[in-house]
Amino acid sequence: MAHNVTLLPGDGTGPEIMEATRRALEATGVEFNWDVQEAGIHLMESLGTPMPDCVLESIRRNKVAIKGPITTPLGKGFRSVNVGLRKALDLYANVRPAKSYKGVRSRYEDVDLVIVRENTEGLYIGIEFALNEPGTKDLIQFINNSGAGTVRDDSAISIKANSVFGSTRIIRYAFEYARANKRKQVTIVHKANILKFTDGLFLQLGQDIAKEYPDIESNDLIADNCCMQLVQKPELYDVMVMPNLFGDLISDLCAGLVGGLGVAPGANIGEMGAVFEPIHGSAPKYAGQNKVNPTAAMLSGVMMLRHLGEGEAADRLDGAISRVIAEGRRVTYDMKPNRDDPTAVGTSEFADAIIEEMQAIPARA
Repeated sequence: MAHNVTLLPGDGTGPEIMEATRRALEATGVEFNWDVQEAGIHLMESLGTPMPDCVLESIRRNKVAIKGPITTPLGKGFRSVNVGLRKALDLYANVRPAKSYKGVRSRYEDVDLVIVRENTEGLYIGIEFALNEPGTKDLIQFINNSGAGTVRDDSAISIKANSVFGSTRIIRYAFEYARANKRKQVTIVHKANILKFTDGLFLQLGQDIAKEYPDIESNDLIADNCCMQLVQKPELYDVMVMPNLFGDLISDLCAGLVGGLGVAPGANIGEMGAVFEPIHGSAPKYAGQNKVNPTAAMLSGVMMLRHLGEGEAADRLDGAISRVIAEGRRVTYDMKPNRDDPTAVGTSEFADAIIEEMQAIPARA
């Protein structure tokens, strides 16, 4: 049976890498009914928004989407499409695998870990009080009179909120993910030594939930120590779950361990749907040049296949990507030892190589 999937090509180089990804996904033999929807900066002039209502309606209907990168201009008056999707669809779990691929330049080998980031609250809840505003002054006065501590009068303030509901569901998601994907360990990352109420709550809930999963090893790390440990010995870690801000930072650190954002897939998942995407930007200066590397988008497709229950197809696509990159012959310029290597291929030709590699190893009957 064909899967109904919303496809958002994005803008900049997005349409090129998503066309390559679509071709690779179809070459697995899995059938898709693509519901192509436009979102991006190119819609601002005609529609006044980068994310028309029909995009959300499509994802709500299909429950699964895969999207290309979408430009968010600095200093302009609309929020990121990514943030808009997460909020509108309550996509509370941000899942970011970091896996080593032979042939990708990196200081590390054999990294294979997954960051699970809470996506809806923490410091990114978006409640802020600007400098010298009346409400800010009232809040500062309230805090200073409460005995909780002292805030300077010339302060801007951001609120960090960890709820029992939000913390419980992301921690439980991490343990369920570990169990479903035959992972052996979940590490709870926090700053409970300093943030005793917010991160203290997150840690306590994590320790309580861990008792429900005796088949999964659990431990915890303070966030700053976590960064050091990952740089020193990333092979010791498996699934790591953490509040929003730490997840934002540490997931990019982990992408750096395996070669950068060009090989960094991601997913935003909730009860109302799941959106899969490469993590890198839209690189508009390269748009239309058939030059950029589609690996991160293809690996997001691998994640989507697993989410859809197409594990064998996911393994075939992941294996083909691994072998083409390891061979190093038909890869994009950024994967060559010398970025000026004239043998580098384009986005479309890289997809051709992946497809041919899959066709060389037929699917199991």
